[in-house]
Amino acid sequence: MKKLLIIGASGHGKVVADIAKKNKYDDIAFLDDNEDLYKGGNYKIVGKCSRFEEFDCDMFVAIGNAEIRERLQNMLEEKGKNIPVLIHPNAVIAENVSVGAGTVIMPGAVVNPDSIIGKGCIINTCSSVDHDCIVENFAHISVGAHLAGTVTVGEKTWVGIGAVVSNNLKIADNCMIGAGATVIHNIEESGTYVGVPAKKI
Repeated sequence: MKKLLIIGASGHGKVVADIAKKNKYDDIAFLDDNEDLYKGGNYKIVGKCSRFEEFDCDMFVAIGNAEIRERLQNMLEEKGKNIPVLIHPNAVIAENVSVGAGTVIMPGAVVNPDSIIGKGCIINTCSSVDHDCIVENFAHISVGAHLAGTVTVGEKTWVGIGAVVSNNLKIADNCMIGAGATVIHNIEESGTYVGVPAKKI
């Protein structure tokens, strides 16, 4: 029996649980610090996040905030926990793609050849990562966002829903690219960028 404990029972956590079930996990449960919750979708919350050491199974951090996701995943790694990659069966992953531990790739997403996806990333529903891209650790490519070929997205950067990044560009660490923004130049400084073309605010 394949067992998975998911840290974070929010909406994102419920999507992760659904993908885990499709990845043949038979026994799925959550840890969450919200005392008002008792379930995440169809799955029980069995304790607070601090109790993770009590469990002997695979573990996955399903929290949208990149700083928290990084901190918790690093904690799991330090304790030697096994952290899987979760890929929805309706995602399209080309050959020669590298995907780091703790990354989830959601339904309808496309990752094209020779791309590198770091650890703890979210490649969200119907997003696309074209050839030769690098998505660094704990970055998030949101629903319907698209990276053209040979794009680098820095650590903990969030590319917002429906945003587009033109080819051969680099985006710095710790950026927020707003919903529907179009990036046509390198972004070399952390911050929030919105609009068409995207500009820092």
